Amino acid sequence: MLTLEDVAVVRGGTRVLDGVSCTFAAGRCTAVAGPSGAGKSTLLRLLDRLEEPTSGRVLLHDRPLPSYDVLEVRRRVGLVQQAPVLLADTVLADLRVGRAALAPDEALELLDRVGLADQPLDRATASLSGGEAQRLCLARALVVGPEVLLLDEPTSALDAVAAQAVERVVRALVQDGLTAVLVSHDLRQASRLADDVVVLRGGRVEETGPAADSRYLAGAS
Repeated sequence: MLTLEDVAVVRGGTRVLDGVSCTFAAGRCTAVAGPSGAGKSTLLRLLDRLEEPTSGRVLLHDRPLPSYDVLEVRRRVGLVQQAPVLLADTVLADLRVGRAALAPDEALELLDRVGLADQPLDRATASLSGGEAQRLCLARALVVGPEVLLLDEPTSALDAVAAQAVERVVRALVQDGLTAVLVSHDLRQASRLADDVVVLRGGRVEETGPAADSRYLAGAS
């Protein structure tokens, strides 16, 4: 689905990523793990063209990412950020930020998909809990039918109960065939959700392969 080939990112004279090569397989959840400052968030930003590599290539379906229109990339590769960011006053209006012509019945289907089936479409977004708001952000990212969902520490701002709810949604989405790339500092969460893992340290790939075989994630058990 997505591939990095010998990618480097140099920022202010510092090599944030250095010779990174890895693949994110379709229909699986890949965790990008590693210590703070390893380059995890930078790697995620490359996958959505929020940042460009200094050298090397990022490929989507074996095509260089810059060969796609940037809006097409954003439709095919969705991003859910660390803290939920709501963009409109009501649940339906927030979903329609992703697609203005979204019909109410389609909106209800999306809400059901992220575990918010009981939420009225006219509910004020300001009244949502943190976990509900993050699941609404997930639904908004799904409005355009992305092939890949990028998740940047999606539960770090949530309490344990809300985090579990978001995890259940992510797990169900991957089981339905969505490809997910998860950046998480929580090794237990990465172990629970990930099929595969890419471990970064100092901007380099230290380990890649099945999450069940990961030496780095083994400390979470």
